Amino acid sequence: MAPSAVRRSDFEAMVAQAVDDLPAEFRDALDNVEVVVEDWPDPETMQRARVHHPSQLLGFYHGVPLTRRGHNYSFVLPDKISIYRMPVLMRCHTADQVREMVGHVVRHEVAHHFGIDDDRLREIRAY
Repeated sequence: MAPSAVRRSDFEAMVAQAVDDLPAEFRDALDNVEVVVEDWPDPETMQRARVHHPSQLLGFYHGVPLTRRGHNYSFVLPDKISIYRMPVLMRCHTADQVREMVGHVVRHEVAHHFGIDDDRLREIRAY
């Protein structure tokens, strides 16, 4: 199956499976985080991510990392992790590659929720 043949519902199932595959202690800490599939990032998100073309962004964490929350952090909307379907599909040649990339992007964005930035992810060779 070519990536272009990966239906949206199958892609969403891959994202859900990637979240389910997280260790329980991490999954449980996502109680106020919504993970969504979007086709493309919006212009505001692209600006925040400092990318110039929507195909450059595979996912984005919209929220306040756990490490930056103070004692008065309450009554807020859920954080959101967006996984961008079209940029992922553009980088993959097989459905298995899509599944692998989705898992990587989900783990990457979840790491941001826990306060791990891109520099630290590079340092620990998570890329």
